Amino acid sequence: MTNERAAKVPRKAYEKELLRLQTELVKLQEWVRAEGARLVVVFEGRDAAGKGGTIKRVAEHLNPRVARIAALPKPTERQRTQWYFQRYVEHLPAAGEIVLFDRSWYNRAGVEHVMGFCSKEEYQLFLRQCPIFERMLTEDGILLRKYWFSVSDTEQQERFRRRLEDPLRHWKLSPMDLESISRWEAYSRAKDEMMVHTDITEAPWYVVESDDKRRARLNMIAHLLESVPYHEVPPPVLELPDRPPSTGYQRPPRDLQTYVPDHAARL
Repeated sequence: MTNERAAKVPRKAYEKELLRLQTELVKLQEWVRAEGARLVVVFEGRDAAGKGGTIKRVAEHLNPRVARIAALPKPTERQRTQWYFQRYVEHLPAAGEIVLFDRSWYNRAGVEHVMGFCSKEEYQLFLRQCPIFERMLTEDGILLRKYWFSVSDTEQQERFRRRLEDPLRHWKLSPMDLESISRWEAYSRAKDEMMVHTDITEAPWYVVESDDKRRARLNMIAHLLESVPYHEVPPPVLELPDRPPSTGYQRPPRDLQTYVPDHAARL
C-alpha cells in the first residue's frame, strides 16, 4: 500500500497521536525492563528518508539507561579485519534493554556495495550470512524489528535542498548523500537484492512510506507497538516525603562562586 496521494497529517492531529504513542512507548520500555526482554529496532532506508527524525521521536521520552541509540562511525583499521558482524554484536542489548540502530549491519548491502567500499566477495558473503546471523539473534530470544524508510526521488531532492540552505541542518548533508542522487537506480537495485535475501520469516522487513514525515513516524511507532506483546507494568507506589526541619545550614556567600552570566536578561 502506498501513501503517495494521501493528504499530509495535520500538525495538531499528529502531535496528539504522537504523544499517545510515546506514552505507550514508555509502557513498552517498562515492560522490557520488568521482563528482562531484549529489543532491537533497525532503521534503514535512503538518505534523507526520515530515519533520524523518527528515532528521535521514539527515544524522546525513554530512559537512556534502558533505550539507547547505536549509530556506529566508520570502522577502524582493526575492525576492518574482524568478522563483519562483530562490531555490531558489541552493541546488542542485555536483558531489560532496547537498542535503536541508526543504520546497522545493512551498510554492507547498501552504501558499501554501491560505492565499492567492499569487495564483491564480501558482499556475497554478507547476503549469505545475514539471514543466519539474524536467525541466531531471534533464536536466542532477541526481539528484532527491521524498518525500511522509503522516500521518492523528488522528495529526497527537496530535503537535500532544504538541508543545504539551513545552517542548523547543513551538517546532515555529506558528499556521500549527494552521490546517492546520481546513483539512485544502483541503490534501488541494491535494496531489491537485499530484500530478496534478508526478508526472512524470523525477521521480516517492514517498509515505511516516508514522503510525509509525520505519517511515517506515526505509522512506524504504531506498528512497533502492535508487534511486541507488551503490557502495562504497574509503577511502584511513591510518596513525596516531607522536607525535614533545618539543622542550621547556611549557604556560602554567592560571591565565592562563579555563576553563568545572565544572557537571558539581555533579550
